[in-house]
Amino acid sequence: MTGKEVYQPRKTAPRFFYGHVVVAAAFLIMMMSWGLYVVFGVFFNPLLDEFHWTRAMTSGAFSLSSILHGVLGIAMGALTDRFGPRVVVTFCGFFLGLGYLLMSQVSTLWQLYLFYGVIIGIGMSGLWVPLLSTVARWFVGRRSLMTGIVISGLTIGQMIAPPVISRLIAAYDWRLSYIILGGVVMLTVILAAQFLKRDPGKMEPLPDNGKEGKQERLESDSKDFSLKEAAHTMQFWLVSIVLFCFGFCAFALVVHLVPHAIELEISDISAADILAVNGGVGILGNFVLGGIIGDRIGNRKAFIIGIILATAALLWLVPARELWMLYLFAILFGLGLGSMGTSESPLVARLFGLRSHGLIYGVIGLGFTAGGAVGPIVTGYIFDVTESYQWAFLVCVAFSIVALILMAMLKPTKKLGIKL
Repeated sequence: MTGKEVYQPRKTAPRFFYGHVVVAAAFLIMMMSWGLYVVFGVFFNPLLDEFHWTRAMTSGAFSLSSILHGVLGIAMGALTDRFGPRVVVTFCGFFLGLGYLLMSQVSTLWQLYLFYGVIIGIGMSGLWVPLLSTVARWFVGRRSLMTGIVISGLTIGQMIAPPVISRLIAAYDWRLSYIILGGVVMLTVILAAQFLKRDPGKMEPLPDNGKEGKQERLESDSKDFSLKEAAHTMQFWLVSIVLFCFGFCAFALVVHLVPHAIELEISDISAADILAVNGGVGILGNFVLGGIIGDRIGNRKAFIIGIILATAALLWLVPARELWMLYLFAILFGLGLGSMGTSESPLVARLFGLRSHGLIYGVIGLGFTAGGAVGPIVTGYIFDVTESYQWAFLVCVAFSIVALILMAMLKPTKKLGIKL
């Protein structure tokens, strides 16, 4: 495969387009894998209660998994470019399920870091970039919308998982809950992966998807970046830093929002419901802000809207003490995260093209996972020292402001010149 796409006029396009099957499979995988991964905070207090580790120590396992799946995500993106997503996602689905099954046997801190940090980190490494890079190859003008549909799997998973998991833990305990979840996620991801295909190639034409899609195809056919070329641009590093800030804030709250609510004497189940609301509202961010609006106004502007909403939410969170205030935070933050998450992959495609999209996105995405690794452990450390999350949330505000400034500075690459 050369990485180049073959396009034909709309009138020759088949009635059934396999790209929609790819989107459905990627949606299901995203819902099961990431929906479970981002609710680590629901297991946080049960682990603390049984083992009496510090919050920084416990958060470190999540941080290790984040940085590991980011580093390995580079290799998974390159393997997807070469061999396609089916083999990569199947391999990672097995490791992900295995990691959750082994979590039921944790009794020491090193086991937590091995099972969650390493094995689950390996599993997650192929369940973001390969999925979104594959969708980017199947769609042009509706790329943001289709990416939004896939990422909404994460937000729907986050909406469903916290109340389900909190009730599983209450009814059985956290160990049996991990066994149930590990078996379900392994089976679902491996089966859904069998429906993934790398790109249409010569099998079938891509839909035109409007004037913007046609313009992008014509401009990118012979100008797509290699990783080496992309790394020599200012845009590559600006986006990487923005994603670091995004990951820092997102994963700091994923891990510590539920414990923070419990510190405010909110019940475990209500605290988990806050995380579910954040995920549920994120669906609107995926579809409307990042997807539909992102296709119309550009991915950079949609990302900026998301940063503004997230910043406002974090500022609101600092003084928030009541349950309704935390729900309002979850709504604003969920909208912001949804818009930013959906805009990532299409923005990289518009900046650097599709020839090495999986590899380039994997390397840039390392910024997000590095931030996701640092955020939870720094937040936990600040709480251990100050016995409060307020200063940690203010640090998140600072990172979000930096991201806003840098994204406002982002311009199209000269080589492609495609509107962002």
